[in-house]
Order: sequence, then C-alpha cells, then structure tokens
Amino acid sequence: MNPGSEDDLWRSIVDNYGDRPDLVEDDPVDDDPVDDDPVDDDPVEPGAPVERPVTSARNDEERFVPPPPPPLPRPDNKRLVAWIGIFGVPAILLVCLVFGIGLPALASYALVAWFVGGFSYLVLLMPKGPRDPDDNGARV
Repeated sequence: MNPGSEDDLWRSIVDNYGDRPDLVEDDPVDDDPVDDDPVDDDPVEPGAPVERPVTSARNDEERFVPPPPPPLPRPDNKRLVAWIGIFGVPAILLVCLVFGIGLPALASYALVAWFVGGFSYLVLLMPKGPRDPDDNGARV
C-alpha cells in the first residue's frame, strides 16, 4: 500500500461527501477594534493589585442572599455512641497499628465489641418497611 494512497482516499471521501454548507458570516469581524477607554501610559508592575470598578448599590440590593442554614440535627446519645464505635474504633486501631502501640488484650476485645455492638444497634434501629406504603421504590 502506498503511503500517499490512504491520504488520497480520505481526500476523495471528503470531496465527494455531499453538499457543502455555505459558510458566510453575518457580521464581519473588525480586526482593529476601537477601545473607548483612554490608554494608560503607566506600565503595570507584576504583582501589583488590580483596581476593579465599584459596583453600584443597585446590583448589591438585587443580589440574592440565602437565609442561614438550620443547625445540624444531633442524634440521641445511644445512636451517637454507636456511630463513634463504627467510625472511631477502626481509626483507633489503625493509629495503634501505624505507630506500633500495643493494646492490652482486654482493651482490644472491648474495642471490637464496641464496633460490633454499635453496628448491630444501628441495624436493629433501621426501619423494617418503606416510609410510604404506596411507594414502589422509584426515585425521580
């Protein structure tokens, strides 16, 4: 296969593809735009602060400011202890492992029991059925 034959084949496909669109610009582009602002003869130093135009008070009044969000809900104490067991115990064990801190066997068993107990407690508190009995599970 010739190296030029593939290029010729592609060129013939492009040339014979069909009707070519008429690419005419509606508004001619002015290559030399006129700037209404006077030109500053003072060179700007790198790192110098840039002066921004002052916004009008009207723009500030029309700007939407959302209300402050409500405070986060705080779980009850039993549920909070269970969540700390779920996320805190693996973190404690990981820190002890990384830094080579040896835990007594009783402390290790207590941490594992806290993790398992917290997980079991949260699973038991899960709702048994759907919130809405007529809900088929579809979400929009």
